[in-house]
Amino acid sequence: MREKEVTARIISGKPSADDISLDTNLRPRRLSDFIGQQKVKGNLEIAIAAAQKRGEPLDHVLLYGPPGLGKTTLAYIIAAEMGVSIKVSSGPAIERPGDMAAILTNLQKSDDFFIDEIHRLSRLVEEILYPAMEDFAIDIILGKGPGARSLRLNLPRFTLIGATTRYALMSPPLRDRFGVVYRLDFYDEPAIRAILKRSAKILNIDIDEASLGQIACRARGTPRVANRLLKRVRDYAQVMADGVITESIAIEALSKLEIDPIGLDEIDHKVLRTIVEKFDGGPVGLETIAASISEEADTIMDVYEPYLLQLGFLERTPRGRVATRLACEHLGVTYKKGRPPQASLW
Repeated sequence: MREKEVTARIISGKPSADDISLDTNLRPRRLSDFIGQQKVKGNLEIAIAAAQKRGEPLDHVLLYGPPGLGKTTLAYIIAAEMGVSIKVSSGPAIERPGDMAAILTNLQKSDDFFIDEIHRLSRLVEEILYPAMEDFAIDIILGKGPGARSLRLNLPRFTLIGATTRYALMSPPLRDRFGVVYRLDFYDEPAIRAILKRSAKILNIDIDEASLGQIACRARGTPRVANRLLKRVRDYAQVMADGVITESIAIEALSKLEIDPIGLDEIDHKVLRTIVEKFDGGPVGLETIAASISEEADTIMDVYEPYLLQLGFLERTPRGRVATRLACEHLGVTYKKGRPPQASLW
């Protein structure tokens, strides 16, 4: 139930069932259409061009960063730019070593094999990947006991593309086997505006620049969130304003969704107000915050905190979480001085 509640947040970067068709329609097909992530794009262009000149598959690629920033989109773009087929799976879906072996042996020469949430592969499954990534071969054990023997099957050269939101949870042996590693960062507001403008054109949405700005500033630097908000504002405009999105209509729609001008929703406010009003601004332990708002501690740390930390509204200290002056100013409450020094150690 917790997982369903988390992914249902409209400003969460995690995909929901409603995003599947939306992402498919709006997903760029080429690097030239991909907006933002300029450093990653530039490096990928060079790597792809060099691999094509050599007539070889691209080195194994690892993409990591928060959800909703375009890791899956880039995986499909890499395959399109290389002119090869792409096979898609995910870490939780590959449960047994035999499942991984079956996928690998069905790959064709130069295919791309994309594994989403690759950090969730089991260690036994990972063991199959090691020789496949390095030597393009897999080892199969035939028989049991003293009569068992190992059989090596050669694989065609392929490119493994891994994506993860939890880079630190990947085992070092797996991380080290990727030749190309890129981190995707949150997008700035101009990039989000450009993405929204492109999406609005594809979806035939009548929207002005001011309205795009209202959505962009609430998108938390995440294209998936931006497109999701655009869709909800479109729905509101179709019912309340004959489908035309003006700045006032956009503000009304976003207010109905309880998303404030910097992208905080009701749960973000609840976390901040708990620290400020119930615990005098902190420091307060994560478990105490979780109990106060009836939420899981891991959910607060993984889902709610990253954006609050990015805004500078929250600090992690050895003694617990502390609300900053910026958070108090945003909530319209008095900032109380005299708390212990806040050294972020964890």
